[in-house]
Amino acid sequence: MNNDYIIRREMKNDYREVENLTREAFWNVYKPGCDEHYFAHMMRSHADFIPELDFVLEKDGRIIANIMYTKSKLIDEDGSEKEILSFGPIAILPEYQRQGYSRALIEHSFAEAVRLGYDTVVIFGNPGNYVGRGFVSCRKMNVCLEGDAYPTAMLVKELRSGALDGRKWYYYESTACLCCEDTEAVAAFDAGFAPKEKMWMPSQEEFYIYSHSAVVR
Repeated sequence: MNNDYIIRREMKNDYREVENLTREAFWNVYKPGCDEHYFAHMMRSHADFIPELDFVLEKDGRIIANIMYTKSKLIDEDGSEKEILSFGPIAILPEYQRQGYSRALIEHSFAEAVRLGYDTVVIFGNPGNYVGRGFVSCRKMNVCLEGDAYPTAMLVKELRSGALDGRKWYYYESTACLCCEDTEAVAAFDAGFAPKEKMWMPSQEEFYIYSHSAVVR
């Protein structure tokens, strides 16, 4: 991939363009339609949102990709709490996917996260998209959900080697994503964009499998 792009912080006048590209990137991928553009819209006003880690990638004067972060936390068995990061959505316009732009955004944001003092990232995603960026199964890092569940899609990246020091940790994600449970609000927001057909795609079954499975010993 040529370095014919710039990565910069998202600005207020980018919001609509970013929301539209997010809609294009996720439409029919995980379910008929999508709600990630509404999530991006609402996340910016949430207390856990980190504007210093909100980046766009611009190519030929056009924003083609975006990554956004929220604070989340880990709590160990003794009750000690550790503030960490989660990212998502990371959105790439469909015609620019699989060309290295997501890697560039992720690596740029990781470097900035380290500068800001963060040392761990936990996300939910397709492992095939993220193991190349250094993410591993939550099981390998002893990070689980309440009830000792180790979801297949929960992935962990130490930005500093040894940051989790082998302890057992329970992951608690930001409440920012709860906005998408208001399906009427999602539909009302989506109505402000150009009409698109909702339909079933094989990727939705893949998402179902990953999101309803766990890693066991």
